[in-house]
Amino acid sequence: MAVLFFAVRSVLVSAWIGLGLLVELLFFPWLGRRARRWLVGGWSRVLMALCGVRLQVLGEPLRQGAALWVSNHVSWVDVFVLNSVRPTSFVAKSDIRGWPVIGVLVAWSGTLFIDRRHRRAVRDASRQMQGCFGHGDVVGLFPEGTSTDGSDVRNFHTGLFDAAIQAVVPVQPVALRFYRAGRRAPELAFVGDQTLVANLWVLLGSRRVEVHCEFLPPLYSSRTLSRAELARLAHEAIRGKILPPH
Repeated sequence: MAVLFFAVRSVLVSAWIGLGLLVELLFFPWLGRRARRWLVGGWSRVLMALCGVRLQVLGEPLRQGAALWVSNHVSWVDVFVLNSVRPTSFVAKSDIRGWPVIGVLVAWSGTLFIDRRHRRAVRDASRQMQGCFGHGDVVGLFPEGTSTDGSDVRNFHTGLFDAAIQAVVPVQPVALRFYRAGRRAPELAFVGDQTLVANLWVLLGSRRVEVHCEFLPPLYSSRTLSRAELARLAHEAIRGKILPPH
């Protein structure tokens, strides 16, 4: 059955990705910001459905106005999960741009790429984030700096929290939990030396996949709060929802 699910879904997903790239090429140059973001949100919801991923939104996401969504990072689908809730501009490592297919898709969805090899990388990314905030957009950040198997949350890099402080926008922690057949599913994570093809084999061949996307109470940043304190509060909130209860 896994082979059948993978075969059918891979064809559908490939066709949907091809359609998305065609729409980007032909129509995006002529569309306004709001129309682009509406298309990205709808396209992401369909992509998750074609991948067999059922999204369960918990809590109250900030759906209007500028905000910073801070999330743990488990898989390449995280971007499209959050885009399914509200079109989001993400901050991501520049090497993701070179990933086959996925790199093009995340760039299409409005990703802000950061090259940590450059000394001004954080400053440049912060300036781009503040530009998004100025348009009333939500920016997504994975401050662990890498993906994990979802069983815990690594320490957060704090540099980009400063953009939210300077813009005085709320920071909303988001906890992502992956399930398969009702149990936590670390095998769905895209981590380590696993190839994208290997991860797609697991994801597209699986049944009853759910991602619980839990939006926690916003943290209201101010210039009296340091970026380290803001990062710590967000980390504690997310980790409290990721670790199993004692």
